[in-house]
Formats: sequence, C-alpha cells, structure tokens
Amino acid sequence: MTNPSIDYNSFPDRKILCVDMKSFYASCAAISMGLDPLTSHIAVVADLNRPGSVVLAASPALKKDFNIRTGNRLFEIPDDPRIHLVSAQMRMYLQVSTEITRLFHRFVPKEAIHTYSVDESFLDVTGTEKLWGDAEEVARRIRKELLETFQLPCAIGIGPNMLMSKLCLDLEAKKYGVAEWTYDQIPEKLWPVAPLREMWGIGSRMEKRLNRLGITTVGQLAKFPLEQLEKIFGVMGNQLFYHANGVDLSELGAPIMEGQISFGKSQILMRDYPDPEEVRYVILEMCEEVAKRTRANHKAGRTISLGIGYSKDDGGGGFHRSQSIDIPTNITTEIYDVCIQLFNQFYEQKTVRKISIALSNITEDEGMQLSLFEPERDKKRDLGYVMDEIRDKYGKDALLRAVSYTKAGTAKHRSKLVGGHYAE
Repeated sequence: MTNPSIDYNSFPDRKILCVDMKSFYASCAAISMGLDPLTSHIAVVADLNRPGSVVLAASPALKKDFNIRTGNRLFEIPDDPRIHLVSAQMRMYLQVSTEITRLFHRFVPKEAIHTYSVDESFLDVTGTEKLWGDAEEVARRIRKELLETFQLPCAIGIGPNMLMSKLCLDLEAKKYGVAEWTYDQIPEKLWPVAPLREMWGIGSRMEKRLNRLGITTVGQLAKFPLEQLEKIFGVMGNQLFYHANGVDLSELGAPIMEGQISFGKSQILMRDYPDPEEVRYVILEMCEEVAKRTRANHKAGRTISLGIGYSKDDGGGGFHRSQSIDIPTNITTEIYDVCIQLFNQFYEQKTVRKISIALSNITEDEGMQLSLFEPERDKKRDLGYVMDEIRDKYGKDALLRAVSYTKAGTAKHRSKLVGGHYAE
C-alpha cells in the first residue's frame, strides 16, 4: 500500500517563533554577578555541599573550554580559579522568565504566547507583518530587546507550525541565532537529519527500534510505509510518519506530540538506595505526586510506566517498562499497584539511584468507570481530590503518607523546594 500524498497547501502555514534562552540558568547567574554570560565559566549546581550533586546548567564557555555540561557531577568540575560555582536559584529564574514573557507582550497578544518551559516559549507572530516586518525581522527585534533589557542571549527558530519551529531552533538556529524553515525546505533541511535522536521527540530507545527497521535518517522515516509504522508503533507510528514530513496540527499551547499527553515525575535520588523496600516507599510518594498532577487537570490514564536507573557503582543501566489497565485511573494506590508489579518483575537487586513514573493514554476524568468489584472506588477518587485541596491550601507537606517520615522518604524534603531545587 502506498503512503498518502501530503498536500502542504492544506495545512496551516503560520509564522511560529520558538524562542530559547541560551544556557538560561547559567546566564542568569552570570548577570547577577556582573559577568558576561557568553565568556564567563559558570556551573549551576543543585547542591554545592554534595560532591555528587548534578550540574543543572553550564555556560557556553564552560562547555567549550572544560567540557562540563548539564548532567556532569560537582566532583567532575576542575579546580580552576576561572570557574564560578553557584547554587540553583529557582525563584530568581522564575521571576526573570515572567519578565521575559511580559516583554513578548509588546509584540503579540497574550493568547499568541505559549510558555513551553522556564527558558523556552512559542510565539505566533502571524499577521504582525505591518507592525514589525516579516517573521525574521520580528525574531531579530525580540533577540535585540532581550539582550538590551536582560543582557541574556537567545536563539529563535521560525516555522509554519510548532514542530517545525522547534526543529529549526534545535538543528539550525542555535548555531546562527535566527533561522527559518518552510514546508518547501523539508527535503533539504529535515530529511538529511541523522542520527534519528537529533530529531525532537525521538529518544535513544525509539531510535534503536527504528534502526532495527533499517531507518537511520528522518528522510527514510518520512518515506517508510505508514501502515507498517502504525502496525508496529500504533498511534505513535502515525505521528512519527507525519512529524518526519514536517506536519503538526497542534494548536499553540497544546503539546507538540498531540495525543501523547502524559503526567509524570522523575527524580535522581539524593543517595543510593540499596534496599528495595526503601525504593518502594519512594515509588509510593511519586505515585502520589503523579496522581495529584493528573487530578489537577481532571484527567485519568490507562498506561502506567516505571523507570528505574541503577547506581554507577553497580554498573549503571536499569529498565523502563509500561503496563496498561482496563479502566482509566488517577487514584494513587491503583497507579502504585501497577508500578510495584513492574518493579517486582524487572528489578535486578541492584542499588537504585533514579526513578521515573508516568501515566499516559489519557482520557477525561469523567471517563473513569465504577467497578462492580470495587464499590469503594468512587470514594477513593473523591478522597484524592479532597487531599489535593488541603495540600493546595496549607502546603505540600500538610498531608504526607507515613513513608515520607522514614529515612527513605523524599517528599518532606522536596516540599521545601521550588522547581526541584532550593529557592534562594
């Protein structure tokens, strides 16, 4: 069966800007110390008192001259007088991010702005040509304003949709400052991209699966039989095919991977956890948080995923497994039960250092069904919402499970953090 023909004239052709603040955390730290973000050597570290603490951000000069990047550990940073070590100041980063969004309001209305993360935003500048010129001119104006107002450098990718602007940013604009991709340029710009993990939305695990099918470039993915991709990967196969062809129908503010909405939590643990019982305690805490995030959006999910990363001292590695259930849920104990099944099945009796949990295959909360075999299920669900209201009103640590007060618990400590880090 031949692939469907793609008529780009039938798709929205907008002017979407994807604005990325370069090394945002490190740049903010540099400015606060009166240093040049592009030439100073700065490492933002989660906790300066722990040698194994993670580097959250590195300035461009630190990456270039010392090969220290996000994910390195504090003990790996050379003892060099040129290097400035600073702790994460999440409150300051959030304040700066808010001010940057206010600056965007000078160019487009509020509904044309989508804050994707603290340091990345999408702007729809379609129709502003008479005010500011074409999209590239707007991008250069915004870049100049950010530099003059905040002394913060940025890169801006421009595309006809969110996906294309994001790909343009990652694959070209970060090298040159501003770049634009159009539908006509897909064969020239997008299809040669390799390895596949360079394509936004394709991780190393998916890359390996595609490689086994003989797909090593985005162009090969774009021409691979759609029917076969859907048979192997389901809905994701359909998205992979259309994204490889530059097609994205997401509205501004919707997830780029439309239909792949999920609620998750991942954390690198403060220490090694050799005792599996302690790991189960942390899994329970994290299931509570995932369930709360899901309920906050009035959603429920059918697919529960658990990822476990082992300590480097045990050789690293780990596993990531998913299991689907018949009835969508946002109930903590139901998510936890599935996670524990996966943990008991795949855990290798190694020391654990990282845990991730996600709930996907999302539906509206109203889609949750009652079960004849679990008459108390509706009460469990309602109880979850009541607990959420108490935490929202009185603080995250107003209600904690007993395991959070054991030495294994992390929730009590994390309740004092902003964005996962100390708010200095």
